[in-house]
Order: sequence, then C-alpha cells, then structure tokens
Amino acid sequence: MEPETEKITIRIPERHLRALDFLVGIDDFPSRSEAIRVAIRDLIYARMELVMDRMKKLEHAEQTLAEMRQFEEKYLKK
Repeated sequence: MEPETEKITIRIPERHLRALDFLVGIDDFPSRSEAIRVAIRDLIYARMELVMDRMKKLEHAEQTLAEMRQFEEKYLKK
C-alpha cells in the first residue's frame, strides 16, 4: 500500500461490484482496493488533461478577445 493513504467508504452499484470482483478474481488486480486506486488515478489523469485543455482554450479565447478590443480601439473608434 502507498504511504499516507486514507481509508474511505464508497457506495457503488452491485453490478459494478460484481465486475470489480470478477477482475480481482481473474488476477487482473490483487484486491478491490488496488482496482479502485487504479480507477481513481486513471480518472484523475484523464480529467486533469481535459481540464488543462479547456483552460488553454479559455486563455486563447481571452487573448483573442483582448486583441480584438485593441484592434477596435485602434481602427474602428472615431
């Protein structure tokens, strides 16, 4: 087990638990806990990548709007 882990309680649908137990049973994971840790880690990595992409797009959009305002002030205002 990793250092500094914390025990939590979760509720999951029975069908997910059966699937999880199947994966543990065929030795895909050594335990339910390890399978859940892997799933959470993978979720975090995937979501972080998604969030970072969104933030980059938002920054790009804000930069474009700022450039548009500068253009308007320079060329379109009387």
